[in-house]
Amino acid sequence: MKKIVLTGGGTAGHVTSNIAMIPELKKQGWEIHYIGTKDGIEQKLISKITDVSYHSVQSGKLRRYMDFKNITDPFRVIAGIGQSANLLRRLKPKMIFSKGGFVSVPVVLGGWLNRIPVIVHESDLTPGLANKIATRFAKVVCTTFPETVDYFASGKAVHTGAPIRRELFLGKADRGRRLCGFEGDKPVLLVMGGSQGAVAINNIIRALLTKLTRRFQIIHLCGKGNYDFLLEDYPGYKQFEYINEELPDILAAADIIVSRAGANSIFEFLALKKPALLVPLPLSASRGDQILNARSFERQGFSKVLEQESMTEDTLYDHIVDLYHNRDKYIQAMNESDASNGIERVLGLIKDHANE
Repeated sequence: MKKIVLTGGGTAGHVTSNIAMIPELKKQGWEIHYIGTKDGIEQKLISKITDVSYHSVQSGKLRRYMDFKNITDPFRVIAGIGQSANLLRRLKPKMIFSKGGFVSVPVVLGGWLNRIPVIVHESDLTPGLANKIATRFAKVVCTTFPETVDYFASGKAVHTGAPIRRELFLGKADRGRRLCGFEGDKPVLLVMGGSQGAVAINNIIRALLTKLTRRFQIIHLCGKGNYDFLLEDYPGYKQFEYINEELPDILAAADIIVSRAGANSIFEFLALKKPALLVPLPLSASRGDQILNARSFERQGFSKVLEQESMTEDTLYDHIVDLYHNRDKYIQAMNESDASNGIERVLGLIKDHANE
């Protein structure tokens, strides 16, 4: 059976596109292996999937700022390259598909040393540091945003869009409402901050509960360790640290969404035609990729944007209410978009390069 290695991790966003690919790869007869770190979120997410073999290697985070670990982590990356090269030599896959994140660097380099073709997928509008390194050793780079193609040498990148999990389209709003114990016709506001949650958003949403629950029922994906037991029985408010299998139903139940601006999430909102208020990670906590993602969606009329530096109880409340009142405008813009599920395009590239 032909083998493929998937890699990517560090955050859920670097894993979800790979998860979207797995059922389709199985249908095409691929034996799937995943290489990540021992304790990363990729291990937790992939270990739940049957018929996927998980392998761990060392890696180190690639930082753009001063940190003592900048001295030690390069040695971890070097060790990970050796581990990946040996592992790949044993597995003998026909293809490596990398979604990015620091764990992908040693895997891609290990593949290059073994002359295994690599395809890299870049989610954000501008390439991250890990992918800037990895793409030098890749056959082709798939991009989520059309603008991203211009960041690479001519002929190196192809705009494919984002692979979207097919199960997201199967959600039922009534199941989502029942899961949360919601009744009646009051609209549903979904608040989410990525796999780690977003403390800044969490705090203001909770400060606004009295005001918001007069207009909305609220589903709050608050992130691990951010559950507030004092609000467990608050009427019209349901919180989860993290949700997986029920996510399609939760998204189906949502009328509008407040979210960070990770590329995978916002393209899922686009695919599902969900108006969103995007609060991108600020420059103080990121390289600015979410700001660019959010502004691209704002220009196209898909989403409304509120910078975290401008977020107060008043501005967040006003932006949420405005988003809901104008939701039809955002839905119309999304309906007119030619963005589609990128799975088929990515699968075609994998097939082409695996046959070389």
